[in-house]
Amino acid sequence: MPAAQPEVEHKKDRHGSFLKELLILLVTALAIAVGVKTFVAQAFYIPSGSMLPQLEVGDRIVVSKLSYRLHDPRRGDIVVFDSPNPGPKDDSGPVERVLRGLGQAVGVAAPSTDEFVKRVIGLPGETVEGRGGRVFVNGRELVEPYLPANSVINDFGQVRVPPGQVFVMGDNRENSADSRVFGPIRLATIVGRVIVRVWPVPEASFL
Repeated sequence: MPAAQPEVEHKKDRHGSFLKELLILLVTALAIAVGVKTFVAQAFYIPSGSMLPQLEVGDRIVVSKLSYRLHDPRRGDIVVFDSPNPGPKDDSGPVERVLRGLGQAVGVAAPSTDEFVKRVIGLPGETVEGRGGRVFVNGRELVEPYLPANSVINDFGQVRVPPGQVFVMGDNRENSADSRVFGPIRLATIVGRVIVRVWPVPEASFL
């Protein structure tokens, strides 16, 4: 029996080493995931039909957080931005927030209601107006090939976009709370530009 003791201890050492390596691997993976989400890209779940027909409820999209470090938002970009009217402050614990954030980062957790997805229509310094069922920017009708041919909007008064802000609208013009409701949004609140739809797989495409 004593002769078997070194083998038992060796197995314990290997088991302990495996657990340490596994822990290091998990911590490293977590750090990479958090770093990617914070600085590079993040997945989002589409919770509403405000961007139909381009994006449907349940679609998963990936948002680039680097795009607007290289250039300013452009007309036609689909962007994710912080809600102009955020809900109550999150009072959950740090572990729960991290786990939920990771789930949202890969698009599997319940969607956050603190971000909106809309399309950039008006740029800083421009005027945006809705009349005759169409959108006009600086007095000229905006050509919008991403909308259904029969799409119309309710008229709204001329809005001048302040410096450092953009005017955004949902593609589903009859069912979208956007800059017609809460006004232009600050560039600082934009999380990033939507670059690709990854789910459902048959509908995967660059945007």
